[in-house]
Amino acid sequence: QVQLRESGGGSVQAGGSLRLSCAASGYTFSRLCVGWFRQVPGKGRERVARIYIGGGSTLLHDSVQGRFTISQDSDKNTVYLQMNSLKPEDTAMYYCAAVVKSSTNNNCPSSYTDWGQGTQVTVSS
Repeated sequence: QVQLRESGGGSVQAGGSLRLSCAASGYTFSRLCVGWFRQVPGKGRERVARIYIGGGSTLLHDSVQGRFTISQDSDKNTVYLQMNSLKPEDTAMYYCAAVVKSSTNNNCPSSYTDWGQGTQVTVSS
């Protein structure tokens, strides 16, 4: 049974930091693309970062470049989103999502098949 479990959300003041974790189980971890998405009420879901575990390639949304970092720990089957210099506009529910890659290039599919329950991040000014 595949499962994604997020943790690490919370409330911080602007300029602060949080690290989100996404623990994956039931997968061959190296074949995964894992993305971090966020959503605020009334708006669509936005991908902020993604990583291809097998190749190590990462991609960050322009709005978080230089502030967020995505990384992975294969020993723990966990993907992290380190969020620094947080802004009030980063406030959202954050979700991790995964999809198993069938190819070995460094691209990730546009659609993700499995989703976690989400963790709330609130940044106050």
